[in-house]
Amino acid sequence: MSPRPDKRNPEAVRPIRFERAFTNTAPGSVLASFGETRVLCTASWQDKVPPFLQNKGRGWLTAEYAMLPSSTGNRKQRDRAGKIDGRSVEIQRLIGRSLRAVIAFEKMTERTIWVDCDVLQADGGTRTVSISGAWLAVHDCLLEMNKRRILREWPLKTQLGAVSVGIVDGEPLCDLCYREDSNADVDMNLVMTGEGEFVEIQGSAEGATFGSDALARMLELGKGGIEQIFAAQRAVIEPGA
Repeated sequence: MSPRPDKRNPEAVRPIRFERAFTNTAPGSVLASFGETRVLCTASWQDKVPPFLQNKGRGWLTAEYAMLPSSTGNRKQRDRAGKIDGRSVEIQRLIGRSLRAVIAFEKMTERTIWVDCDVLQADGGTRTVSISGAWLAVHDCLLEMNKRRILREWPLKTQLGAVSVGIVDGEPLCDLCYREDSNADVDMNLVMTGEGEFVEIQGSAEGATFGSDALARMLELGKGGIEQIFAAQRAVIEPGA
């Protein structure tokens, strides 16, 4: 196989950077950068829950995702109210259910956390970068809620991270950039908790089928990549730890 565009080893993720408190208007605000992909992840709360949760004494979380028009080389048309493209809907649902898997909502009061993931620059892996950055934004939002004494107990159960893996020119790779993703024979996204459990596995053959050995290798690469993401999250939450 030819070298990766950025000369990384197959198991290496792109350079990761999390910038907390990126804006001063949301209690949780993180600019998540994986290589050239950059996503602004914010989290805030509202003092209400959806109708199906009213008077049940528990909180909720919902997420939205969008790519800004200039996030890609060719201008992407903005999503309009009621006309969100299918890909955006699928990704925001993935972000929401992934985050909900690591929150104990019974430890919250009846409030909804809103997560917004806006892609500023796309070079592959926007959904996985969104999930990894949104976890930090939710963490910081919950810190502010706890400071204001509107949580019963700390509700965040564990870390959450996500990474893409795939097979390009017959070789399994971790954290695909756009050039790799656009030429991948197999494309897969993994979401995992800090306990090493899967929240979601999304995988499909794009140009060729794959066997159980290749699947095992991609899962191995994905787990290793997410451990690198967890380390980067911990580094900004617990500097010097």
